[in-house]
Amino acid sequence: MTSQDFASRPINKLFLFDVDNTLSLPRQAASPEILELLKEIRKKAVIGFVGGSNLVKITEQLGNSALDDFDFGFAENGLVAYRLGKPLDSQSFIKFVGEERYKKLVNFILHYVADLDIPIKRGTFVEFRNGMINVSPIGRNATIQERLEFEAYDKVHGVRAAFVKVLQERFADYGLTFSIGGQISFDAFPNGWDKTYALRHVENEGFEEIHFFGDKTFKGGNDYEIFIDPRTVGHSVTNPADTTKYLRDLLRDQF
Repeated sequence: MTSQDFASRPINKLFLFDVDNTLSLPRQAASPEILELLKEIRKKAVIGFVGGSNLVKITEQLGNSALDDFDFGFAENGLVAYRLGKPLDSQSFIKFVGEERYKKLVNFILHYVADLDIPIKRGTFVEFRNGMINVSPIGRNATIQERLEFEAYDKVHGVRAAFVKVLQERFADYGLTFSIGGQISFDAFPNGWDKTYALRHVENEGFEEIHFFGDKTFKGGNDYEIFIDPRTVGHSVTNPADTTKYLRDLLRDQF
Protein backbone atom coordinates (compact mmCIF):
# COMPACT_ATOMS: atom_id res chain seq x y z
CA MET A 1 0.00 0.00 0.00
CA THR A 2 1.33 3.42 -0.97
CA SER A 3 2.21 5.91 1.73
CA GLN A 4 -0.49 8.52 2.35
CA ASP A 5 2.10 11.15 1.53
CA PHE A 6 1.91 10.07 -2.12
CA ALA A 7 -1.72 8.89 -2.29
CA SER A 8 -2.71 11.87 -4.46
CA ARG A 9 -0.36 10.82 -7.28
CA PRO A 10 -2.36 8.74 -9.78
CA ILE A 11 0.64 6.69 -10.92
CA ASN A 12 2.04 4.57 -8.09
CA LYS A 13 5.60 4.45 -9.39
CA LEU A 14 8.92 5.95 -8.33
CA PHE A 15 11.21 7.41 -10.97
CA LEU A 16 14.74 7.59 -9.63
CA PHE A 17 17.50 9.43 -11.50
CA ASP A 18 21.28 9.41 -11.38
CA VAL A 19 22.69 12.96 -11.50
CA ASP A 20 25.98 13.18 -13.48
CA ASN A 21 25.42 12.67 -17.23
CA THR A 22 21.79 11.76 -16.56
CA LEU A 23 20.11 14.92 -15.27
CA SER A 24 23.05 17.27 -15.92
CA LEU A 25 26.60 17.25 -17.16
CA PRO A 26 29.13 16.84 -14.32
CA ARG A 27 29.49 20.02 -12.22
CA GLN A 28 27.08 21.87 -14.54
CA ALA A 29 23.52 23.01 -13.93
CA ALA A 30 20.63 20.93 -15.21
CA SER A 31 18.74 22.53 -18.08
CA PRO A 32 15.46 24.36 -17.40
CA GLU A 33 13.81 21.97 -19.84
CA ILE A 34 14.73 18.81 -17.95
CA LEU A 35 13.71 20.36 -14.63
CA GLU A 36 10.35 21.37 -16.08
CA LEU A 37 9.78 17.84 -17.42
CA LEU A 38 10.53 16.42 -13.97
CA LYS A 39 8.06 18.85 -12.45
CA GLU A 40 5.36 17.58 -14.83
CA ILE A 41 6.13 13.95 -13.99
CA ARG A 42 5.98 14.72 -10.28
CA LYS A 43 2.36 15.83 -10.65
CA LYS A 44 1.46 12.22 -11.48
CA ALA A 45 4.21 10.05 -9.96
CA VAL A 46 6.99 10.14 -7.35
CA ILE A 47 10.51 11.27 -8.31
CA GLY A 48 13.92 11.14 -6.69
CA PHE A 49 17.61 11.61 -7.41
CA VAL A 50 20.50 9.37 -6.35
CA GLY A 51 24.04 10.64 -6.86
CA GLY A 52 27.49 9.66 -5.68
CA SER A 53 28.47 13.27 -4.95
CA ASN A 54 27.79 15.06 -1.71
CA LEU A 55 24.64 17.13 -1.34
CA VAL A 56 26.42 20.46 -1.89
CA LYS A 57 27.62 19.42 -5.35
CA ILE A 58 24.25 17.89 -6.27
CA THR A 59 22.37 21.07 -5.37
CA GLU A 60 24.83 23.05 -7.50
CA GLN A 61 23.60 20.94 -10.42
CA LEU A 62 19.91 20.51 -9.60
CA GLY A 63 19.34 23.82 -7.84
CA ASN A 64 19.22 24.97 -4.22
CA SER A 65 15.60 23.82 -3.98
CA ALA A 66 16.42 20.24 -5.09
CA LEU A 67 15.24 18.72 -1.79
CA ASP A 68 11.88 20.44 -2.29
CA ASP A 69 11.66 19.68 -6.01
CA PHE A 70 12.19 15.92 -5.57
CA ASP A 71 10.29 13.60 -3.24
CA PHE A 72 13.46 11.66 -2.42
CA GLY A 73 16.99 13.03 -2.40
CA PHE A 74 19.90 10.62 -2.09
CA ALA A 75 23.46 11.96 -1.94
CA GLU A 76 26.53 9.72 -1.59
CA ASN A 77 24.55 6.74 -2.92
CA GLY A 78 21.80 7.24 -0.35
CA LEU A 79 24.09 7.27 2.66
CA VAL A 80 22.83 10.83 3.07
CA ALA A 81 19.09 10.66 2.45
CA TYR A 82 16.03 12.91 2.44
CA ARG A 83 12.32 12.18 2.13
CA LEU A 84 10.05 15.14 1.36
CA GLY A 85 12.85 17.46 2.44
CA LYS A 86 13.44 15.81 5.80
CA PRO A 87 16.67 13.93 6.62
CA LEU A 88 16.73 10.16 7.11
CA ASP A 89 19.38 8.05 8.88
CA SER A 90 22.91 8.43 7.47
CA GLN A 91 26.06 6.28 7.53
CA SER A 92 29.76 6.99 8.15
CA PHE A 93 32.66 5.70 6.05
CA ILE A 94 35.26 6.46 8.70
CA LYS A 95 33.39 4.53 11.39
CA PHE A 96 33.29 1.53 9.10
CA VAL A 97 36.96 1.61 8.05
CA GLY A 98 38.62 3.02 11.19
CA GLU A 99 41.24 5.75 11.37
CA GLU A 100 44.34 3.53 11.17
CA ARG A 101 43.16 1.55 8.15
CA TYR A 102 41.93 4.73 6.50
CA LYS A 103 45.38 6.33 6.84
CA LYS A 104 47.00 3.32 5.16
CA LEU A 105 44.49 3.50 2.31
CA VAL A 106 44.78 7.24 1.69
CA ASN A 107 48.60 7.21 2.00
CA PHE A 108 48.80 4.49 -0.64
CA ILE A 109 46.41 6.42 -2.93
CA LEU A 110 48.43 9.62 -2.68
CA HIS A 111 51.70 7.78 -3.35
CA TYR A 112 50.10 6.13 -6.38
CA VAL A 113 48.88 9.49 -7.71
CA ALA A 114 52.33 11.01 -7.16
CA ASP A 115 53.91 8.32 -9.33
CA LEU A 116 51.19 8.45 -12.00
CA ASP A 117 52.34 9.80 -15.36
CA ILE A 118 49.36 11.54 -16.97
CA PRO A 119 49.28 14.75 -19.09
CA ILE A 120 48.21 17.10 -16.28
CA LYS A 121 47.40 17.07 -12.57
CA ARG A 122 45.55 19.67 -10.56
CA GLY A 123 44.46 19.33 -6.92
CA THR A 124 42.12 17.52 -4.49
CA PHE A 125 43.02 13.95 -5.40
CA VAL A 126 41.08 12.45 -2.47
CA GLU A 127 37.80 13.94 -1.33
CA PHE A 128 36.52 12.66 2.01
CA ARG A 129 32.74 12.32 2.19
CA ASN A 130 30.36 11.11 4.84
CA GLY A 131 29.79 7.68 3.35
CA MET A 132 32.72 7.21 0.97
CA ILE A 133 35.88 8.70 -0.46
CA ASN A 134 36.20 9.98 -4.00
CA VAL A 135 39.55 9.53 -5.77
CA SER A 136 40.57 11.54 -8.83
CA PRO A 137 43.88 10.91 -10.64
CA ILE A 138 43.78 14.36 -12.25
CA GLY A 139 42.30 16.10 -9.20
CA ARG A 140 38.81 17.46 -8.62
CA ASN A 141 40.03 21.05 -9.14
CA ALA A 142 40.30 20.43 -12.88
CA THR A 143 38.34 22.79 -15.12
CA ILE A 144 35.44 21.56 -17.24
CA GLN A 145 37.68 21.48 -20.32
CA GLU A 146 40.39 19.57 -18.43
CA ARG A 147 37.77 17.10 -17.24
CA LEU A 148 36.67 16.47 -20.82
CA GLU A 149 40.27 15.98 -21.94
CA PHE A 150 41.01 13.58 -19.09
CA GLU A 151 37.83 11.60 -19.78
CA ALA A 152 38.93 11.14 -23.41
CA TYR A 153 42.46 10.20 -22.29
CA ASP A 154 41.09 7.73 -19.74
CA LYS A 155 38.94 5.98 -22.34
CA VAL A 156 42.12 5.20 -24.30
CA HIS A 157 44.57 4.51 -21.45
CA GLY A 158 42.30 3.08 -18.73
CA VAL A 159 43.90 5.12 -15.94
CA ARG A 160 41.01 4.76 -13.50
CA ALA A 161 40.41 1.08 -14.27
CA ALA A 162 44.09 0.27 -13.62
CA PHE A 163 44.05 2.30 -10.39
CA VAL A 164 40.93 0.48 -9.19
CA LYS A 165 42.46 -2.93 -9.97
CA VAL A 166 45.53 -2.14 -7.86
CA LEU A 167 43.39 -0.99 -4.93
CA GLN A 168 41.13 -4.04 -5.15
CA GLU A 169 44.17 -6.29 -4.88
CA ARG A 170 46.09 -4.30 -2.27
CA PHE A 171 43.11 -3.69 0.05
CA ALA A 172 41.11 -6.87 -0.59
CA ASP A 173 40.54 -7.35 3.14
CA TYR A 174 38.95 -3.91 3.64
CA GLY A 175 35.49 -4.91 2.42
CA LEU A 176 35.35 -2.01 -0.04
CA THR A 177 33.83 -1.52 -3.48
CA PHE A 178 35.66 0.71 -5.96
CA SER A 179 33.27 2.16 -8.50
CA ILE A 180 34.08 4.35 -11.52
CA GLY A 181 31.71 7.29 -12.08
CA GLY A 182 31.57 10.68 -13.71
CA GLN A 183 34.43 11.93 -15.88
CA ILE A 184 37.51 12.06 -13.67
CA SER A 185 37.15 9.92 -10.57
CA PHE A 186 36.01 6.79 -8.80
CA ASP A 187 34.40 6.14 -5.41
CA ALA A 188 35.45 3.80 -2.62
CA PHE A 189 32.80 2.67 -0.15
CA PRO A 190 31.92 -0.39 1.94
CA ASN A 191 30.47 -3.35 0.05
CA GLY A 192 26.73 -2.90 -0.30
CA TRP A 193 26.95 0.88 0.04
CA ASP A 194 26.56 1.39 -3.72
CA LYS A 195 23.44 3.07 -5.11
CA THR A 196 21.29 0.10 -4.12
CA TYR A 197 21.69 1.47 -0.58
CA ALA A 198 19.14 4.13 -1.53
CA LEU A 199 16.54 1.43 -2.17
CA ARG A 200 16.29 0.52 1.51
CA HIS A 201 14.75 3.96 2.03
CA VAL A 202 11.98 3.34 -0.53
CA GLU A 203 11.39 -0.41 -0.73
CA ASN A 204 8.62 -0.31 1.89
CA GLU A 205 6.78 2.66 0.37
CA GLY A 206 4.49 0.35 -1.62
CA PHE A 207 5.41 1.49 -5.14
CA GLU A 208 4.25 -0.76 -7.98
CA GLU A 209 7.54 -0.16 -9.76
CA ILE A 210 10.81 1.70 -9.19
CA HIS A 211 12.32 2.96 -12.44
CA PHE A 212 16.00 3.93 -12.40
CA PHE A 213 17.74 6.05 -15.05
CA GLY A 214 21.54 6.18 -15.24
CA ASP A 215 24.49 6.37 -17.63
CA LYS A 216 27.20 4.27 -15.94
CA THR A 217 25.14 1.07 -16.10
CA PHE A 218 27.99 -1.17 -17.30
CA LYS A 219 29.77 -3.55 -14.92
CA GLY A 220 32.19 -1.47 -12.84
CA GLY A 221 30.17 1.70 -13.36
CA ASN A 222 28.55 3.33 -10.36
CA ASP A 223 25.02 2.80 -11.71
CA TYR A 224 25.48 -0.91 -12.44
CA GLU A 225 24.28 -2.44 -9.16
CA ILE A 226 21.05 -0.45 -8.95
CA PHE A 227 20.47 -0.84 -12.71
CA ILE A 228 20.45 -4.66 -12.49
CA ASP A 229 18.79 -4.88 -9.06
CA PRO A 230 15.57 -6.94 -9.25
CA ARG A 231 13.74 -4.22 -7.32
CA THR A 232 14.20 -1.73 -10.17
CA VAL A 233 13.34 -1.36 -13.83
CA GLY A 234 16.61 -0.08 -15.30
CA HIS A 235 16.96 2.46 -18.12
CA SER A 236 20.37 3.24 -19.58
CA VAL A 237 20.92 6.76 -20.94
CA THR A 238 23.95 8.39 -22.52
CA ASN A 239 23.58 12.04 -21.49
CA PRO A 240 21.02 14.60 -20.27
CA ALA A 241 19.68 15.08 -23.82
CA ASP A 242 18.94 11.35 -23.96
CA THR A 243 17.20 11.55 -20.57
CA THR A 244 15.15 14.50 -21.83
CA LYS A 245 13.94 12.37 -24.76
CA TYR A 246 13.03 9.54 -22.33
CA LEU A 247 11.04 11.96 -20.18
CA ARG A 248 9.17 13.42 -23.16
CA ASP A 249 8.26 9.91 -24.31
CA LEU A 250 7.21 9.03 -20.76
CA LEU A 251 4.88 12.01 -20.53
CA ARG A 252 3.40 11.23 -23.97
CA ASP A 253 2.94 7.47 -23.54
CA GLN A 254 2.27 6.85 -19.85
CA PHE A 255 0.97 10.13 -18.44
